[in-house]
Amino acid sequence: MQRRTFLTGTAAGVALAVAPVGGPPTAGASAAPAAVRTLDELQAAIDRARPGDRIVVADGTYTVAADRPLTIRNKRGTRRAPITIAARTPAGVVLEGEHSFVLEASSHITLSGFSFRQRSTLDVPPDCSHIRLTRNDFQLADIEGVHWVMVRADDSTVDHNHFHGKSTLGIYLGIEGAGTEEMAQRVHVYRNHFSDHTFAGSNGGEPIRLGVSPRALSGAHAVVEYNLFERANGDPEAISVKSSDNTIRYNTIRNSFGGIVLRHGNRNRVEANHLIDGTEGVRIYGNDHVIVNNYLAGLSGRALVIGSGSERDHLPGETPEARRGNDGPDRILIAYNTLLNNNGTISGESQRPHEPRDVTVADNLLVADTGQLVAMANTVRFTWSGNLLWGAAADGNIPAAGGTRVDPKLVKDPYGIARPAAGSPAIDAGTLRRPRVTHDIDGQPRSRTPDVGADEYSRRAPRRGPLTPADVGPRAD
Repeated sequence: MQRRTFLTGTAAGVALAVAPVGGPPTAGASAAPAAVRTLDELQAAIDRARPGDRIVVADGTYTVAADRPLTIRNKRGTRRAPITIAARTPAGVVLEGEHSFVLEASSHITLSGFSFRQRSTLDVPPDCSHIRLTRNDFQLADIEGVHWVMVRADDSTVDHNHFHGKSTLGIYLGIEGAGTEEMAQRVHVYRNHFSDHTFAGSNGGEPIRLGVSPRALSGAHAVVEYNLFERANGDPEAISVKSSDNTIRYNTIRNSFGGIVLRHGNRNRVEANHLIDGTEGVRIYGNDHVIVNNYLAGLSGRALVIGSGSERDHLPGETPEARRGNDGPDRILIAYNTLLNNNGTISGESQRPHEPRDVTVADNLLVADTGQLVAMANTVRFTWSGNLLWGAAADGNIPAAGGTRVDPKLVKDPYGIARPAAGSPAIDAGTLRRPRVTHDIDGQPRSRTPDVGADEYSRRAPRRGPLTPADVGPRAD
């Protein structure tokens, strides 16, 4: 078996604890003893763990008994000295059985490098905080209705994991909170790979579900960024937002049925995401959202839907039935997006009574060869300005003053992303002055007279682009 590296509160233990999770010891750290080799040894090491300790588990397959889960109870690391429980090598420790880890009243705990194969949800409960799940492989037993990870603890982090291989009802990652209406605060989800969910139903197979309808008015302040979704076909919503005050940015959704849906909640920001060669795009309900710098291309469904509501607004104290309804969009900013060769470009809905109101649609690049570029239903006080329209698709019902039909002179970069070439009429053609959007989809600064669409023309190499599997998951930097 592998060497043991459980260290208690020694200087060497602290040095290892602040090393990159799953990485080698820092220079100068003393040689570590053997890794724990049995579940009993692991539980004993957890029970005596102190801030800064790092428990390393020898590679192998371990079956966790249903009546003896690995329990982390009343264990409190610190920000600078978390308690880390890690596989000896990434994905080298396989946990089978009914449960894996059970957390209670603990904080600053890191779980790293495990292959989770258990039969029940890994729950991060609200009596915990600062729990980190990093560089793990999640492929739980494919049981109907089992959610794989549920985070309900404030300040938790889910990063560099791979979620894959589910074919039944249930979500990969849910974020909720205490009680029935609260949300966990400041959860950070980044650099994960979500792939290969093949559930054939129409609802209930989201890779990420950020809240549920009773929690819609709770501000979560979560950040979901730099995640890759591939073949995410379990639900029309790859990222389903059902809470308020969240940021969804820099994600790539490729070859997937699901899109980004602001299903419930207010004041969410959707920025600089790539949705490529899939089905669904971005769909909007609720109030005061910002949708900027996104690139949506080759979608067989509707790229951007400004929805309608069964309710004008969700309000505190409303009935559960009313809370489940759609909230008519109000005060939405949609700017600097590129919508290219999708089956539907900008669309509305007419099946509910409450139309969208006070929406600004400015400086977007709309290109397609079929259908209509704009196909809205009823609207109230919409502002259209500075949009560029091109292709064989009809303009639709965009107001005449809301856009200009002109060839944007797009060229594809080595990654297949279409950008304005030198001399494009999109350059310096932006009309939106407030609020100012300071950077483009690549992270490059926008000029005082910004370009139309997601990309600001530059001769410099972009700081970021669409993600690939090498950019995410357990082995990425």
